[in-house]
Amino acid sequence: MKITDIKASFHNLTVDVPVFEKPTVSRNFVFCEVETDEGIKGHGIGGGTYLGRSTVTAINKDFKDVLVGLDPRETERIHDEVWWKMNNRAMTGVVTTALAAIDIACWDIRGKKEGRTIAQLCGGHRDYAEMYVTFGFAQYDLDQLKEAAKLQVKAGTQRLKMVVSDGTESWREDAARVRAVRDIIGPDRDLMIDANYMTDPHSAKKLCHAIEECDITWFEEPVYAVDAWNMGELRASTKVPISAGQNIPSRWRFRELICNHAIDLVQPNPVWSSGYTETVKIGHLAQAFNMPITNGGGWPIHNMHHIAGLMNGMWVEFHLGIQAVGEAIYVDAPTPEDNIIKIPDRPGLGFEPNYDVLKDCEIKD
Repeated sequence: MKITDIKASFHNLTVDVPVFEKPTVSRNFVFCEVETDEGIKGHGIGGGTYLGRSTVTAINKDFKDVLVGLDPRETERIHDEVWWKMNNRAMTGVVTTALAAIDIACWDIRGKKEGRTIAQLCGGHRDYAEMYVTFGFAQYDLDQLKEAAKLQVKAGTQRLKMVVSDGTESWREDAARVRAVRDIIGPDRDLMIDANYMTDPHSAKKLCHAIEECDITWFEEPVYAVDAWNMGELRASTKVPISAGQNIPSRWRFRELICNHAIDLVQPNPVWSSGYTETVKIGHLAQAFNMPITNGGGWPIHNMHHIAGLMNGMWVEFHLGIQAVGEAIYVDAPTPEDNIIKIPDRPGLGFEPNYDVLKDCEIKD
């Protein structure tokens, strides 16, 4: 089997989330399709939030020139070709985002060829993944945040994540919002918080100390640039577990975080972390340190495969906004029930693109 064509396109879709009266969450993403000489096609997603147009150009020109003619199932060779011909200084950004989209498509092809799900190809630990919901957006005022939390309690959600530190509010205001949510959801549900890199080390430490009694399951990406040294200092000063990794593209950066004792939970995301080929390696690295993997950064129906497939897989993130994007751009996208997501019994990713929606939301300029 050989790759005969690689195509990528840039898209933006705005979707509804609870509480707001009109569509609010807008998401850029890169869609990629890999074709083969056996007629099997695979599709993948690249993050697209940053330099999405550049990523599409790189895929349609540079990556296509390097990878056409290779076997899509030989993902180690594909990664080797990319590293040495396009990324030999271990840069990140456009190269690794493009590689992520292509790699996911190649795993989809392999699964379809072998009649197996990607979760099975990743190790086949389970045919489901436990999940959590990211519901508490920074755009909510306090009353809206409380209403959104009540909706999740009513829906039976057992694990919830909210955003803190949108770059304007102080750690005191964040602490008040966290306490308000904990009061609403009660003591028996998991509560996670996510700063999305937006907090300075001092404020992160003050926030942790202010909310330690709230029994936080993890504080995700609490420090600018996922600074391993400062995160290690933070982790040593608090009882709140620390997590990171959704935008980190390589195992070497994860090794830095682990060896600096900077994180308690490892969070690779194939849409950002160079695809399943790299994510599985990161998952095995975490196993060597007896650490669980979960994910941030959304795209749950892609992340569910390695979370289910690896024995240290913990929870997959259902970010309400990105979940809605996935349900729009894919036909029969799997949805969670009773706080788990079942892996579809169809091979590969287990779902196919909705080309009509993709056409309507494509950005061509």
